[in-house]
This record gives sequence, C-alpha cells and structure tokens, in this order.
Amino acid sequence: MWTEEKLNTLLTAPSDALIEDMKRIDGDIMVLGAGGKMGPTLCVLAKNAIRAAGVEKRVIAVSRGSDPIAAALMRENGVEIINADLLDRAQMTALPDVENIIYMAGRKFGTDGNEWQTWAMNATLPAFVADQFRHSNIVVFSSGNIYPIVPLSSGGCTEQTRPVPNGEYAMSCLARERAFEYAANTFGTKVFIYRLNFAVDLRYGVLFDVADKIMKGEPIPLATPVFNFIWQGSANEIALRGLLHAASPACVMNITGPETVSVKRAALELGEYLGKEPIFAGEEGSDAYINNASLAMETFGYPAVSAKTLIRWQAEWILDGGRSLNKPTHFEERKGSY
Repeated sequence: MWTEEKLNTLLTAPSDALIEDMKRIDGDIMVLGAGGKMGPTLCVLAKNAIRAAGVEKRVIAVSRGSDPIAAALMRENGVEIINADLLDRAQMTALPDVENIIYMAGRKFGTDGNEWQTWAMNATLPAFVADQFRHSNIVVFSSGNIYPIVPLSSGGCTEQTRPVPNGEYAMSCLARERAFEYAANTFGTKVFIYRLNFAVDLRYGVLFDVADKIMKGEPIPLATPVFNFIWQGSANEIALRGLLHAASPACVMNITGPETVSVKRAALELGEYLGKEPIFAGEEGSDAYINNASLAMETFGYPAVSAKTLIRWQAEWILDGGRSLNKPTHFEERKGSY
C-alpha cells in the first residue's frame, strides 16, 4: 500500500554515490525556489545524505511559501526554511552567502498573457542571482524544451544540439541559462546547467497525467508519440552531485531517463494495471521533444528506478488513493504555449 510517508522515504533515501559525493562538497547548500514540485524532497535528500556522510552542513530552503505538507516534511528533517520573494531585491540580498546554490526558481504555466512575469522570473532574476552569488557553485535548473522538436529516429537532442526555443517560456529558459553562463565566463563562477525532461514523483508527472486521463475517460493525444522521464529521487541526486561538476565555462547536461517511452505503450500498460481501457486521440506523430541523456548516464550512472517500474508504481499510487499535486506537465504541448 502506497502512502505519502513511503513515497517520501523512497524519494529521499541517498545512494552510496551521493553520500560519498556529499563528503567532497565543501560548505552549506541553499536551494532557491525550493517550494516547487522537486525542491522539498531534494532538500530532505540532501540532509539525509549529509547525516549518512557524517559531515556538518546546513541545508537552507528559500521560497515564497511551500505547501504546508512539504514545509512540515522539510522542518521535521532539519532543513532551514527562509520565506522570501526573490524578486524583491532587499529580500534577496539579505540571504546568507553560501558556497553552494541549487537554483530552482522559475515560472512556466500562466505565461500566455503574462509574459512579462515569466521573463522577470526566468530571465531578469537569474542575472541578479548570478551576480550576488558569483563566488558560489551553482546548479541551474533548466528545461529540455529549449531544444527543437526532432525526428524519433534521431535518438534525441544532445548537449551539442543548438537550442531553438519555441514560445516565450522556452525563450526565457534559455535566457536564464545565458545569464548564468555570463557569470561563468565573466566572473569565473562555477555553473552546472541542468536541462531536465520530466521528473516523476507519482503525485505529479507525465505518467500521472496519462493515468489521470485514463481514469477520467479522457482521450490521450498522440501527436507527441513519445516522452522521456526520470525518477525524481534520481533527478534530485544528480542535482546535488552536480555541484561537484560545476565549471567555468558552464557544464551543460541533459537530465532524463535512458529510455524513450511510447506514450501509447505506457498508456496501455497503465490501463492494464488500472483496469480501464485508454482512449486515444489522433495519429502518432513522427517527432517529439526528446533528449539524449547519455552523458548524464556516463557521469552519474543509471536512475535507481526503471521506466517500467515507474509505470507500475504510478498505477498503484492512484489505486491506493494517493494525492495529486494538481500540476499537470502539458507534455503534449507542441507550440510552446503555456
């Protein structure tokens, strides 16, 4: 039986590799934008790895405010919480000066019609943060959708693929990267740019979105025929371990699972577990936003949980009444409109 406690325990259990790397990371860790989908479990994972490594470090979570359940999880596990609006310069400059920054702040949904807000969060703020923390190691969360849609036969975009952002959200994500690259090249700031394609936590993610459509009897669009995803526990580990790979010029890496998964096949497997036949809409397309994470696999190893296991876990979570974060991924969006 899945419970919130069981899921959080799995998401925040450090691997031996993370424990060893935590011994090598000098100084405290501050997570900016920690109140989102990944931040709370990342912070707790960091604290658990620190304890297991037998070292002393602070983990500081900074956000405008977290879900009360997530905030309680962090406090109970020794994470310090600072409530701050990063767009308020006075509040941001009052933050402690730490050696290691995980930059997770960003805005995606609601961009259409409020583009100025998205650019402020995704492009203006990074320039201020990069300047203030120019002497820190910084892991910068970015998005795989800064790349173009590519044929399925391509194997996915690599780090050498030229970004072709589609829509203002993707453009602003590339602007975020460029702001930190400026710091890396101008100030010598050590930066690791983390281009993520879909973390799966069971409370949200591409598999949750597909399973939710199956349970509601809603059609699953097939124009985007495949997707990449990765277990959130592994995605968070890579973010923390990435502090040791931050470099000047910036190190850029695609972060996702090794598999390119068929949306239709995943839906059929989920449907078998859920006892409901999925409904499909349209024909399967011949291209998609897909990323090649070979470099991450070589550097950090393969994710702890396979795609097939995640599909089964996702169905079990829903059947066991697991809650939703109500944060759809919109993985099917192809025109950059959010």
